[in-house]
This record gives sequence, C-alpha cells and structure tokens, in this order.
Amino acid sequence: MANFALEWWWMLAVLPLPILIYWRAPATRQTTPIHLPYLPQSEGKTAPKNWAARLLAALIWICLVVASARPVWYGDPITAQPMHRDVMLVMDLSYSMKQADMKQGDEYIDRLTAVKQVLSEFIAKREGDRLGLVLFADHAYLQTPLTLDRNTVADQLNQTVLRLIGTQTAIGDGIGLATKTFIDGDAPQRVMILLSDGSNNAGVLDPIEAANIAKKYSTTIYTVGVGAGEMMVKDFFMTRKVNTAEDLDEQALTKIADITGGQYFRARDSQDLAQIYDTINQLEPVSQATQSWRPQTEWFPYPLGSALVLSLVLIVLRRNHV
Repeated sequence: MANFALEWWWMLAVLPLPILIYWRAPATRQTTPIHLPYLPQSEGKTAPKNWAARLLAALIWICLVVASARPVWYGDPITAQPMHRDVMLVMDLSYSMKQADMKQGDEYIDRLTAVKQVLSEFIAKREGDRLGLVLFADHAYLQTPLTLDRNTVADQLNQTVLRLIGTQTAIGDGIGLATKTFIDGDAPQRVMILLSDGSNNAGVLDPIEAANIAKKYSTTIYTVGVGAGEMMVKDFFMTRKVNTAEDLDEQALTKIADITGGQYFRARDSQDLAQIYDTINQLEPVSQATQSWRPQTEWFPYPLGSALVLSLVLIVLRRNHV
C-alpha cells in the first residue's frame, strides 16, 4: 500500500465520536404507556428490532469519516527536466572520411568508423538534451531533427555511409542548416559540435559567414579537426612518411569556434577523439535541474458514494420498520 495515503489522516480522530456521545448523553426517561380501551389489543407484539439500522448508521459514519480524510492513490514517480539544451551534431561525410589513419590499439580504422563509435557514446550520455544530426558533403542534409530520443539519433548516425550526399566538403552549408534548426526552438542553450577532416570546397555559404549567423542566434560552436597528420605508410618496397591531414583547414575551424565562443580540438587518433567529446561533456554538462511528481487519483468519491447508497437503504428500512 505504498501508493495509498490519507492526506488528512487526522480526521480519523472523530471516528469514536458517536460512541462518546452515546456514553456521555443523559439517559432518556421511560414514559408510562397510555392504554386506550377502544383500540385492538396488541399483546404479543414487540418493538421493531433496530440492529440493522444501527449497523447501517455505523457504516455510513465510517464512510463519511474516511471520505473526509481524503484518500489518495499515487502513481509511479515521473521525472522531467524543465529546461533542455539543443545540441546539433554536424558531421563531415566527405569521401576523405574513408582514410584509415585513426589508430585504435594496435590497428588503424577509418575516420568514419572512429567517429561513429565515439559519437554514439557521447549521445548516450546526453540525457535531457535535444539532439539532432546534420551531415554535409556536396551539400548539407538534415539527417535527424532535434529530438529527445537519443536512440533514434544514434541509429541514424550508425546508418550513415560515404557518398550518401556526395564526396566534397560544404562546411558553411552544414553550419547554416544546423543554425536554421535552432531558430524556431526555445532552448536557452544552443550548442553545435562540428567535425570535419578537410576544408570548405563546396556549397553556397562561406564557413566564416555561417559562423557569424550562428553567433547572431546565440549558438556556441565546438569544432573538431580529424586526421592523424604525419604517419608512416608501407608501399611495395619501402616505407614513406605522408601527411594524411594536409587538407584539414585548422585555421578556419579555429576561427569558427572563436567567433561563437566555442573551442577548437584536434583528434589524431581514436583516443584523442574520445577525450575531446569527454571534454565537451564537461564544458557543456547535462542539466541536473529536474522536476519530479507523482500522478494522484482522489478516492474520496468512493466512500462518499457508499455513504449515500447506505443512507438510501437506511431510509427504506426505517419506512418498512425492519
């Protein structure tokens, strides 16, 4: 009965009141019966028994007292966060994301796989935030609108494949589309996490111009540059040093972050990438402010209705002298 409560339980104190009145009230005087000689004799007849009426009266009193104690049934607790943060994940899906230069343990995996793994863990930690996913290559594409359903965002992320929307890099269009999703929202905080491994070479919107528009709509952008940089690559007969991040425009990504009050990070391997998103989690912590309540159902109509029904039965019994 953990879900049941009597809100005004102190009203139960009046339950013994009728008994106290019965004990303390002065006794009634018995009067001498008047015999009328012209009326039929009524020998052998007794006064009607009233035990049923007393029982009904007692039940009516109990029902009324229980109703006045306000019985309530509480449902399971419901917790909600009154304010949320809007977070747009803006991810580069250009063909260069196929480059397998992200070291994971003793092996190298491609950039897209590494990003999917780290971002999935990041998404799982953002309980209470609305998340969305924008992909950009030849142009920007809204993969997942802002939603509180983190599982959907993670599923949409893991379903992305290269060449889905082209092979180039439209960073400005990605920022612009993500900013557009914020305009109609009412979240007090708007955060964009932009990940790219190249420089802007497609689209119609310049990245710096897009950053200024994002700033106008109170959006903070954290930028992440992906690419190992210099690494040794084995050819047929020799090993040579190559720069796998030569297309990465760190200057533009840094400026985008500075304009909007964010921060630029560089990820050279999977461990760097994981640490970067952990750092962003600390810079933009999930709100701990919550509201909790338990739905409640008032039960006082039940004993009150029972008292009414019993009162009608008592009236019928009185009229029939049961």
